[in-house]
Amino acid sequence: MKAVRFHEVGGPEVLRYEDVEQPAPGAGEVRIRVAASAFNAADNGMRAGFLPIPVVLPHVPGYDVSGTVDALGDGVDGLRVGDAVVGFLPMERDGGAAEYVIAPADRLVPAPTTIPLADAAAWPSVALTAWQALFDDGALQAGQRIFINGAGGVVGKYAVALAKQAGAHVVATATARSREAVQAAGADEIVDYTTTEALTAIGQPVDVLLNLAPIDPDRFTALVALVRDGGKVVSTTAFMATPGDESRGVTAATVFVLPHRERLTELVTMIDKGELRVEVTRRIPLTELPALHAEAAAGRIPGKTIVLPA
Repeated sequence: MKAVRFHEVGGPEVLRYEDVEQPAPGAGEVRIRVAASAFNAADNGMRAGFLPIPVVLPHVPGYDVSGTVDALGDGVDGLRVGDAVVGFLPMERDGGAAEYVIAPADRLVPAPTTIPLADAAAWPSVALTAWQALFDDGALQAGQRIFINGAGGVVGKYAVALAKQAGAHVVATATARSREAVQAAGADEIVDYTTTEALTAIGQPVDVLLNLAPIDPDRFTALVALVRDGGKVVSTTAFMATPGDESRGVTAATVFVLPHRERLTELVTMIDKGELRVEVTRRIPLTELPALHAEAAAGRIPGKTIVLPA
């Protein structure tokens, strides 16, 4: 089969499109004929060697995947050959930037039926990140107020939609370019941070501050003033500390996405009900993945890109 792998960490040039022996599933595993994998910023970090995920070299990137079950290992229940599935694979194992991938059966759920199977690869880890940040770390509840900084990104739009579905009042930052999409996701108030000062524009305290964007540490600390006493600050920027305010009981948490099969299933239901919109900005063939990594190394890639093996 064809796959993209890196045999050593380094720049985008270490990625090779090459022939790889087709893998066989072990106990508790299935083999998936890949419809698509998704590119995530963490793929770039693992390839470059600065994200501490203990991958075994050579490594196939692409931990978000959708496809069709092609073979079953021993002891697999609840899945059959031919099932359309989607999953967030263990990041330390080979991913879906290939024609086939081995996946633990317990990391997979039936794919949404209302969108193309390939497009289903675009959402698992980013939607799980938003859910975890809002409800596991942020403890967001109906009737509360949340300020989402960086709502124009992919995780941000899922966070806006999930918070709104949960009955929260959503205040979000967005530029003119992303304002319409953030509003469509459900934001009640939108602050254009390029023209407006959030500290003065947001009149009432918020229960949760969720940061999803690179931010100056001093600026981040200043934004904590928006959070009510006893509130929560949550951030996905793992490269820097998340500030709280101990004197006011404002706690801080940094998110690193965790697998959760039951929540994946709930998210599939929301997608099929039309409550969550799956964003796919670009679709590229597997042969162009090294070039995509080169783009990512040179600067942030907007939107969501999926990678098609055929």
